[in-house]
Amino acid sequence: MQTILESKTKTVIIGDDVPFVMIGEKINPSGRKKLGAEMAEGNFERVRNDAIQQVASGAHMLDVNAGYPMGDEPAMLVQAIQTVQSVVDVPLCIDSSVFEALEAALAVYQGKPLVNSVTGEDERLELILPLIKKYNCAVIGMANDETGISMDPEYRLMIAKKIVERAADYGIAKENIVIDPLALTVAADPAAITVTLETIKLIRQELGVNFTCGAGNTSFGLPNRAPLTAAYLNMAMYCGLTSAITDAMNETIRMGVMAGDVMLGHDAYAVNWIADFRQKKAAASNQ
Repeated sequence: MQTILESKTKTVIIGDDVPFVMIGEKINPSGRKKLGAEMAEGNFERVRNDAIQQVASGAHMLDVNAGYPMGDEPAMLVQAIQTVQSVVDVPLCIDSSVFEALEAALAVYQGKPLVNSVTGEDERLELILPLIKKYNCAVIGMANDETGISMDPEYRLMIAKKIVERAADYGIAKENIVIDPLALTVAADPAAITVTLETIKLIRQELGVNFTCGAGNTSFGLPNRAPLTAAYLNMAMYCGLTSAITDAMNETIRMGVMAGDVMLGHDAYAVNWIADFRQKKAAASNQ
């Protein structure tokens, strides 16, 4: 199954038979108070630079979030989307829990974005899914509901089924639903990742949909996080994870993903791996 996302000029495909899609995570005021304050003041220079640097480092898409308590989120998200689309050509993941912000951003977005996100809560489904249908975009479905986050993979599967079925009621095709199996921090619960991996396998077998997650959640609270995140991504890719919101500027994570593509046969004959090696070698010789 393929989920197709588009910018003004570029198409990215998320699927189990194509290379893994890295969605750059940097444009998010959560944990970056200075970025949020600048955006609230109408200064989007850091947003512009972050977009350019992430794509230059290898991000295939960018997540754009404007959630900042002291700002006007709908206006900030619109300006962030327009700023990013003016400097890079990759598709975007529009990230907000505020309906008004999503609606405003979707109205100005050029192409077919991914929306982050909807949960299995009835109220949330009834609010967000008509918006997804109206703007013909794709949406991340998070495998939790009003009861919270279950540590039972079967329960997460049940929620994923509910999201896919409810989306179908609104005329939204299954390929436009990207499930987040919920990757939690292993520092808080040693079983967190094994539960996530089992969830991915179950949902892949039952529904055949594409996946994404916040990969950095897995290593939160631990030192030297990049190798841990990369290790999780490799295991999850084997189980069926097809994309992730992650730090595409981190070379350990980026190379781990590219290596995973080679080993899983998603980079046939290591074409991308070899091209990346040659590009780095050429850049080094020019310095």
